[in-house]
Amino acid sequence: MKSRYTAAKNVFVDSVDIEDYIELESSVTAYQQLEHSIEKPLKMILLFGRPGTGKSILLNRIAQKLKHNKEIHYFDTPTISEKEFFYKLFKVLTKKDLPANTEVNFSALVDFCKTLRGKREIIILLDEAQMYGPEMMEKIRLLSDSRAVKFVVSLHKTDDEDLIAKEHFQSRIWEVIELKNATPQDQAEYIHKKLLKKNLFEIANSIKEKNMKLIHQFSNGNYRECNKLMFTIFEICQYYDENEPSKINYAQLPQKIIEMSALKLGYIHV
Repeated sequence: MKSRYTAAKNVFVDSVDIEDYIELESSVTAYQQLEHSIEKPLKMILLFGRPGTGKSILLNRIAQKLKHNKEIHYFDTPTISEKEFFYKLFKVLTKKDLPANTEVNFSALVDFCKTLRGKREIIILLDEAQMYGPEMMEKIRLLSDSRAVKFVVSLHKTDDEDLIAKEHFQSRIWEVIELKNATPQDQAEYIHKKLLKKNLFEIANSIKEKNMKLIHQFSNGNYRECNKLMFTIFEICQYYDENEPSKINYAQLPQKIIEMSALKLGYIHV
């Protein structure tokens, strides 16, 4: 018989699918801030935060929500070459494929963008922008100067925040939106809502307040780390459910299973 924990485990497979979006007070605030910034006459907007704070799913969600009334395009992962990036951008701007065996003339592309000013406003959401080099970012900045193309630049926050201090961000980004790790309350709500969304009421109710505090302690409120930890917790629960059911408390998630999961993921050491 299939374990009751199989479905719970699969709830926490890390994903940027819009269907997996969980509405929390903090995520609603970030969404509204980004939506408001997009409405402003800004050339570039910086969205940053540590990996696992929800940048990609926020971009994905706003692209889906605004696609019916705005020219908005989500570039999910950086292309492997500048040439490939400008092929993709050329198609967005001109609504045509680049003829075979030709390359994008960057100066001509900038001039073309200038002809669109006042006629079209194109929004490009650039995820994982820390993977673009300085030369590439400078070209993106030149395109944004046309006032026909607006870029939302998403990148990872580092310990010394050196990326935000780089010249092409410091002097040209007009608005900054920072995503942070979840508070204990937000993370508890996140876990419960994900489980309830799949009708896993009994399992959601088995995770008590003290469990949530320990989960937050190990994951530090990071959504990606939380997903990894919850997946591992339910993987271990699944093993006991299928092989040694007498050793698992179905009414309350055992603390030892949370600790075993943290040990397996390297959050704690023997």
